[in-house]
Amino acid sequence: MTDHADGDLAAIREALEKFGRLNRPLPEIADDDDLFAAGFTSHATVNVMLAIEDALAIEFPDELLNRTTFASITALANAAAQSRGSR
Repeated sequence: MTDHADGDLAAIREALEKFGRLNRPLPEIADDDDLFAAGFTSHATVNVMLAIEDALAIEFPDELLNRTTFASITALANAAAQSRGSR
């Protein structure tokens, strides 16, 4: 697993808390847990993505806009790091 900036993880968790519509409290969800199993929907991914992009001043490239990117907090942090590197 890649080490991620605490700020990235905090921004991702905040976006999920606000827009994720999860069926479990976010503190109970580990970084590698399946977000879709926790109630995450494709509709919610859009709002979460926009919040993450805004908070981290990044833009997810089209090739990262897939279910795998949004599968876990770790996957989102990897995508954020990759997006930052593709600027």
